[in-house]
Amino acid sequence: MSNLDRQAALSVCGGRGFVVAEPVRELLSPRRVQLGESTEVRRLLPNLGRRMVGAWAFVDHYGPDDIADEPGMQVPPHPHMGLQTVSWLHEGEVLHRDSTGSLRTVRPRELGLMTSGRAISHSEESPRPHARFLHGAQLWVALPDAHRHVEPDFQYHADLPHVTAPGLTATVILGELDGARSPGTTYTPLVGADLALTRGTETHLPLDPDFEYAVLAMSGETHVDGVPVLPGSMLYLGCGRTSLPLRAESDAGLMLLGGEPFEEEIVMWWNFVGRTHEEIAQARADWMTGTRFGEVHGYSGGRLPAPELPPVALKPRGRVR
Repeated sequence: MSNLDRQAALSVCGGRGFVVAEPVRELLSPRRVQLGESTEVRRLLPNLGRRMVGAWAFVDHYGPDDIADEPGMQVPPHPHMGLQTVSWLHEGEVLHRDSTGSLRTVRPRELGLMTSGRAISHSEESPRPHARFLHGAQLWVALPDAHRHVEPDFQYHADLPHVTAPGLTATVILGELDGARSPGTTYTPLVGADLALTRGTETHLPLDPDFEYAVLAMSGETHVDGVPVLPGSMLYLGCGRTSLPLRAESDAGLMLLGGEPFEEEIVMWWNFVGRTHEEIAQARADWMTGTRFGEVHGYSGGRLPAPELPPVALKPRGRVR
């Protein structure tokens, strides 16, 4: 899923102004956003007061949705720039098409990683026929200035490394965790991992004290550093941690997101990450006139028009705490 919000707001993100330089327990509630006719998502990032976690700049959690008699995910061709998208499923399938010619069905716990770089367009849809349930997360990683104009690319990785402990299996989606490294390409120090815990598990997950972290609850109930975290919520953890206590009250699924605080200030609007309001406005114009972002072939339907762009960019605010 991408950002289909027709009232998309400009957000200034990044910099160290919002980074908490010590361990905290900040529970984030989602904002519910309707995408299309049959899918509602819970948006955790950007959130009021919490814009990024490392380079992770956007997090939607959706499902589990019963789509047996529904079309499921239907996201028409739309553009991206300045970011990577991470498609991560617990149930269902997503058919990805993009303007580089990529065509791939992504299934549960397989990595679909799209690097937009300077410009790309893509579509996402539930295959026909499709599984009954759809449950997953869509995440974005902001690209640093030195790499944000790279050539667009799509990577698919069905086999990802694991970290195991009694009652815990951690699948490393991006970056490195406890010595296991994902094959997915990254441009800043970060980590993304899917954590599957069995009921009654108590364990500690090793962390990098230089990273800031958050945990997204996908299913079940887990106490994260003593805080109950229920599905569709996210616990921001700050920096300075060397380990993270976890206790599963039921079989549970979590996503661990972390990375070095993103030093650069970015402007994020709709499906674009840039540095200035003018750059965002030019990207919107390029999409609407059919230049720069290429064509997605094979999708049954038209392109997604861009919403109206607010006339004035926001000014960055905030201090390191």
